[in-house]
Amino acid sequence: MSDPSYGPSAIATPANYVTMLRILVSPLLFAMISDSPSGWLVWGLWTALALTDGVDGWIARRHGTTRSGAFLDPLADKVLVLGALFSLVAVDRFPVLPVAAIAVREVFISLYRMWWGRRGLAMPARKSAKLKTLVQSLAVGAVLFPLTTDYLWLGDGLLYFATFLAIFSAFQYVWDGSRAATTMETQVTDPA
Repeated sequence: MSDPSYGPSAIATPANYVTMLRILVSPLLFAMISDSPSGWLVWGLWTALALTDGVDGWIARRHGTTRSGAFLDPLADKVLVLGALFSLVAVDRFPVLPVAAIAVREVFISLYRMWWGRRGLAMPARKSAKLKTLVQSLAVGAVLFPLTTDYLWLGDGLLYFATFLAIFSAFQYVWDGSRAATTMETQVTDPA
């Protein structure tokens, strides 16, 4: 049952505290990956940070979603996942090209969605984009987890699948924007 304790403009909310904690602890994770890209402690911290994404969303739904949370939550996801991916590139565990492709996609789609948002079009997250985030997290987890770290095909396979999903979902967002532009033009030129 939802208790809308916080209005849409609230900033200091329990969900935002969890999100900010994820952002603030992320550099510790990156340092741990740089020191040892596999181990129970680094995998445990990664898992905790990845799972708290669901926790802040659950809290937000119970206490009221906010505009600040709508901005901070995806930012925390990008900081955590991209930081972990680039940390694994730095220790020569992941190739740079797919990680760079994912990073370029993230920046482009974030700017694209903001551009459309300022024109009054909300572009909710696509299922393919949510799956992309999950697969990225699994790729990082597969490398950090001591029992699967030596299975190079597993982490790399998940990374390349995440890269495919990143590009595929980017095309979906561009298609959504293209259709919205056509609809907006039709409404302007042919008012009812």
